[in-house]
Amino acid sequence: MNAKAKKSKSKNGRKGKKDEKKEQLHLQLFSIHGLIRGDNLELGRDADTGGQTKYVVELTKALGELSAVKQVDLFTRLVDDKRVSSDYKQQIELLSEKSRIVRIRCGGKRYMRKELLWPHLSEFVDNVVRFNKKENIQPDLLHGHYADAGFVARQLSKLLGIPYVFTGHSLGRSKKHSLSSKGMTEKQLIEKFNINERIQAEEDVLRTAAHVIVSTRHEIDNQYSLYDNADKAQFTVIPPGIDVGKFYPFYYDHDDNFSKPEPYIQAREKMNGEFARFYYNKDKPLILTICRPDRRKNIQGLITAYGENKELQAIANLAVFAGIRKDIDNLDENEKEVLTEMLLLMDKYDLYGKMAMPKKHNPTTEVPELFRIAADTQGVFVNSAFNEPFGITLIEAASAGVPIVGPDDGGPNDIVQNCKNGVLVDTTDTKALGNAIKSILIDEEKWREYSNNGVNGVRKHYSWTAHAESFLDKVDSVIGDYDKSTVVHGVSEAPGWRFSSLEKMLITDIDDTLVGDDKSLKEFIRIIEKHRDEVGFGVATGRSLELVEEILSEKNIPVPDVIISSVGTEIYYGPDLKKLNSDSGWKSHISYQWKPDRIKEVLSEFDFLSPQKRDGERDFKISFNMDPNNDNLALIHQRLTESKLRYKLIFSHGAYLDILPQRASKGRAIKYLGNKWDITPNNILVSGDSGNDYEMLYGKRLAVVVGNHSPEIESLRGNQRVYFADSNYAAGIIEGIRYYKFMDI
Repeated sequence: MNAKAKKSKSKNGRKGKKDEKKEQLHLQLFSIHGLIRGDNLELGRDADTGGQTKYVVELTKALGELSAVKQVDLFTRLVDDKRVSSDYKQQIELLSEKSRIVRIRCGGKRYMRKELLWPHLSEFVDNVVRFNKKENIQPDLLHGHYADAGFVARQLSKLLGIPYVFTGHSLGRSKKHSLSSKGMTEKQLIEKFNINERIQAEEDVLRTAAHVIVSTRHEIDNQYSLYDNADKAQFTVIPPGIDVGKFYPFYYDHDDNFSKPEPYIQAREKMNGEFARFYYNKDKPLILTICRPDRRKNIQGLITAYGENKELQAIANLAVFAGIRKDIDNLDENEKEVLTEMLLLMDKYDLYGKMAMPKKHNPTTEVPELFRIAADTQGVFVNSAFNEPFGITLIEAASAGVPIVGPDDGGPNDIVQNCKNGVLVDTTDTKALGNAIKSILIDEEKWREYSNNGVNGVRKHYSWTAHAESFLDKVDSVIGDYDKSTVVHGVSEAPGWRFSSLEKMLITDIDDTLVGDDKSLKEFIRIIEKHRDEVGFGVATGRSLELVEEILSEKNIPVPDVIISSVGTEIYYGPDLKKLNSDSGWKSHISYQWKPDRIKEVLSEFDFLSPQKRDGERDFKISFNMDPNNDNLALIHQRLTESKLRYKLIFSHGAYLDILPQRASKGRAIKYLGNKWDITPNNILVSGDSGNDYEMLYGKRLAVVVGNHSPEIESLRGNQRVYFADSNYAAGIIEGIRYYKFMDI
């Protein structure tokens, strides 16, 4: 699709429901944290490789199988770290003909826990924008998974003018409440989990997402209800699915006409070998649980229930698959404590020969086979968590024909209501938990009823095909409805539509460069308007946004595509001055180690500096008037350096001093824009006249210095990429355009 075609699509949207044929959809999903790959997912490797990683991979594959879908991209973080598999540094991994994993860099190369990724999410957003433009992609719908990806999807929605939906998987307010009740302080929650930033992102998503996808009504009533913006959200209940081909019923293996896949044959042999290491009598029914070693999963409660019930021990063996580990000492504190308590309970109740705690399992082949082993022994699968928002393992067990016991709280209520395949109890009551398990094991008729109901119920309610079809049906009303999404999401003319079709940008300083001579300014405006379809127009100035708006209005200058204001510390996208979009990625980038209060404190001793009153201080700019008779720049540098502060100092017109974050300047802002929107330096023309334009003019871009320039940039003369015009003001810019043949004028 060419640029003009994409632009046309942005105005007209997807073909309406009444049309005989709809365009196929390009969907983009986001799950940033965790180790995600198409096969052999490392479920339980750590706290970030839980059920969500499996959910998003299966959803991506299922959506890619639908005829209405052209392409599905699952975006995650690229990790190049010797501590993890090299699979995670492959940028593109094909899942099927129409689905793939796309890995994007952010926050360096090393694998890190999700809470440390928050400062780097804007970088992720920018790199997705760049990837899409390079690949000539304009997606139809964005889908964020978990709070961090919700933040990313929301930012991309604003930039691209595309609706987005959100799935939370787990929520910050629930986590904060739980950890606070266990004694964790507000300071600890912020330092370890960035909890307030996460909660704010979730509040923003509830207010702006086209749909908030949940697995059960319980999530809405008991979790999202804790949020201020819950009443603004469009909740949509869609139960997740499972791969029923992978989790086929146990009795298939007893059918002579069924050919058991070789990987499952190998998995059965391996798991039988594992159990032989632990059990005195491996032929007894199996009580199975599979989960992460997290305190909230209440594995200790299950072991206690089994240990306190001698009759249950006589009837069945217990198998606990709690994550993947090599050495308990190498795990984080939460997991280490849980596993240690499990071993202590095993010893306390003398469960040797009756309880297995294997150290690893393969989620792709061994987990499905574990469920079938449990079913073959007429065993039970147990989810003993205190609370379970959904409970995907309960569905997997049901699909294989294993009756279930789970918490009478959360998603399991919906599962048992739909499938009628087990018993729900108060899992904090270990006696009740043990009795519920025993009641199924000793009643063969009940066991068979629950087993058959589970197999049939999952295929009716929880297949991935059914989930994917329901998902598209629910979100169909917002796909392609860009005018509506503009209103709902507060998006004006989204910059993504404009910049996706641009290959060239002309960016100029305002004062004494663009303005100064009305006649040449009028001619410049005529040229820009004539070539606006193929050349973007931007300004880069020391003025604040308010003063930029003032001069644009006064001089009848058309609203730029991009405004770089306050000496390169702020970036805004047009074309509506009343609804400018701020570039949050740039803010995040330049905020690194910026300490404005400390800078002002250090410089307060200098009486030759006086704060600029009208347009002086911004979030990322501190401005002073400085006595032109005193050259004290060296002294200022000395004081700030001694104080170990990071900064950039810009002195212009012999009187004005601006102090910015070290990463900020007009030049760096323009470089950032070029990288983000994939516009090469050769296709960017800049113009200026003074010291605060120096870094913008010096570099790989094409540059024009107008004839009326200040002496402080004479040092640029002779640079092959810098043209010194004879003409002044806007006439000098026009002269430069002709010199570089930048436009046909």
